[in-house]
Amino acid sequence: MEAWHSLLQAHATLMRQLAIDLERETGLALAGFDVLAQLSVAGGELRMTELAARALISRSGMTRRVARLVDEGLVRRDTAGTDGRGVVVALTDAGMTRLTETAPVHVRGVTELFVAKLDDQDLAALKSALDKVTVDCTFG
Repeated sequence: MEAWHSLLQAHATLMRQLAIDLERETGLALAGFDVLAQLSVAGGELRMTELAARALISRSGMTRRVARLVDEGLVRRDTAGTDGRGVVVALTDAGMTRLTETAPVHVRGVTELFVAKLDDQDLAALKSALDKVTVDCTFG
């Protein structure tokens, strides 16, 4: 159990460093990057509930996150469907540009903080372990 606790602490530390580095270098928070990336992967727009589910955050938390991105002009909110009860979040052209500019910094951070520290044997062991526990993570 102690090894598991140490692993979680190390992961949290690396994720904080990834977030700090991304925001320092690009001005975009990791949480905002995640929203832009999720929208891009989904073809440019998602219902707020689906976006929150994909980002593993509450709908109210996503509402606050999206409000900041709307203020920055990176996404827009629209009413979904004819009943007007749902909310769709859509990536703007400025949001796509920001994602395109920010993605290489994020990939570099992931590579430096995580992947570069592993040799081929470590990567093979990690793949083997993840193959045992990974569920179907496709969306839709």
